[in-house]
Amino acid sequence: MDPMTLIPDSRLAAAATELVRDTTSDLVYHHSRRVHLFGALRGRALGLAFDPELLYVGAMFHDLGLGEKHRTSGRRFEVDGAEEAAAFLRAQGADEDAVRRVWTAIALHTTPGIPAFMEPEVALVTAGVEYDVLGIGYDDPTAVTPEDRAAIVAVHPRPDFKRRILAAFTEGIAPRPDTTFGNVKADVLRHFVPGFTAGDFVTTIRESSWPE
Repeated sequence: MDPMTLIPDSRLAAAATELVRDTTSDLVYHHSRRVHLFGALRGRALGLAFDPELLYVGAMFHDLGLGEKHRTSGRRFEVDGAEEAAAFLRAQGADEDAVRRVWTAIALHTTPGIPAFMEPEVALVTAGVEYDVLGIGYDDPTAVTPEDRAAIVAVHPRPDFKRRILAAFTEGIAPRPDTTFGNVKADVLRHFVPGFTAGDFVTTIRESSWPE
């Protein structure tokens, strides 16, 4: 099977593709398409009944919150991307359950340990991100064979991807460092923003206004 056939052939998917292609970099576009494809392959291997269109929208919008227009929002970039997806889906006439699932998939895609226990679309956006960014599952051909991976990367290449995606993360979240408290993006700023000090949960408790 050609893994590219896992891209939904629908009006909704085409509209999502056009919006993301027009508003993001090649880096984010190709990464987002790979996230969908790797997530869909993982879903097929697990026998999950997922909605291909909702998985596609979740994957395509999951990093939109890194864009320049969101960098002064004061919110986590995941929430900004989730809100973009929700607005898009409502404009396309999607029902509120679809909106909720996609919103949740995007909002939680950097929160490991939780999405896997939620709806398939939520679980598989995270699975696709983890495969493409972290390499989780790379050495297990059960879901993604080396042949499938090569076919996907041939269409959606990843030149210098590790360095470039870390730079994109840094650019997208450095203007709002407080939003990294308690999440994995604090590690990005710790490595790439001189003088950044991550928030500390224990210190926050000890220094709260409570007298005891």
